[in-house]
Amino acid sequence: MFRILVQTMTPLNRLGSATLLTVACLTIMVGCVIVPGLTSISQALGVPGMASWLVTLPSLGVVLFGTLAAKLLGRIGLRNGLRVGLIAYGALGAGGMFLHGEWLLLTDRLLLGAATALIMASGTGLISHFYSGKQRLAMIARQGMSIELGGVIFLFIGGLLASAGWRYPFLLYLFAWLLWGCVELWVPAEYGERQTSAEATREVRISRPLWLVYVAATLSMLTFFTAVISLPRHLQQPGLSEAQVGYFLSFVSLVAVGAAALMPKVSSRFGEVGTLVRAFVFYGIAHLLFYLGDSVGLYIFGGLSLGIGFGLSVPLVNHMTVEQSHEIDRGPLLAYLSMAIFLGQFLSSLLEFMPGDGKAVFMAAAVIAVLASVTLARWHRALRA
Repeated sequence: MFRILVQTMTPLNRLGSATLLTVACLTIMVGCVIVPGLTSISQALGVPGMASWLVTLPSLGVVLFGTLAAKLLGRIGLRNGLRVGLIAYGALGAGGMFLHGEWLLLTDRLLLGAATALIMASGTGLISHFYSGKQRLAMIARQGMSIELGGVIFLFIGGLLASAGWRYPFLLYLFAWLLWGCVELWVPAEYGERQTSAEATREVRISRPLWLVYVAATLSMLTFFTAVISLPRHLQQPGLSEAQVGYFLSFVSLVAVGAAALMPKVSSRFGEVGTLVRAFVFYGIAHLLFYLGDSVGLYIFGGLSLGIGFGLSVPLVNHMTVEQSHEIDRGPLLAYLSMAIFLGQFLSSLLEFMPGDGKAVFMAAAVIAVLASVTLARWHRALRA
């Protein structure tokens, strides 16, 4: 049962806008913050065979608890949902350093995913509440830039902290509590009247175009995170340190910031679906280069393509979901988008079970990206026919 608010436009100052944009950093940070020191962290926590799962289990948590997050947002509102998510995120994320063994870590990382689902859906929902039209598209583009800028900063710092000690990267999760204070100070509650019981309890339907957006979101994150969780192992073979691995992943995130900044212009020229097609082409190029990579130069060009693919796709699927959803359904539909995005993150860990040498995973991701681009191109032609 959803008790949805009818949202009306209310003013949001610059500090409030900056807070919502910074909150978006936590969605990419949830798994990536421990990536540079993943090998040493998994060994210290007693789960050396579950290294990639430490990164992707929060994603599974988003998928499992996404529906509950949607219902909770309908009941308590977007701002209250964001507050609850930030408090839980800091406690569960930082608390992971004190746990040892598979089951405790499994539970902690899954619940961290539930907190992330609340943060992602409520943060984007609040942006859609305070902005409309071209301003909304611009803010969601900035949100994508913020996500990847957070990746730049937190992966860089995470690499330095991992070099100092395996526990230290977990402290970055406490950044959520600082943002909680910012929300209390600068983000007002959304205003509106309660719907009638008939409207409040109506079923939220997902249209066919939205299903395609969700599929694109899942495949985008599948191809992106396949590289994120596989590259550290391959980059260490040429002798790169944990800090240097963090620098490389920060470079990928920095490229994605620039691509997200250009996304509105690219979308205006080629259309939304056409932009997604190009994003998956870049994903395919990136993974092909990683598969062939026998030098740092090829990895750098692959990282450039990977960042462009992310920057053109993830902010755009957020915008497409907002534009294709009614206001009273937006909270639940954004929560479902969170589930789709993090389902892709979780599925990326399953590719590691592929037979063959360690680089076979890159070829599999390249094939997925090519198939996605072809499918979306056909959809694009059908829409224009």
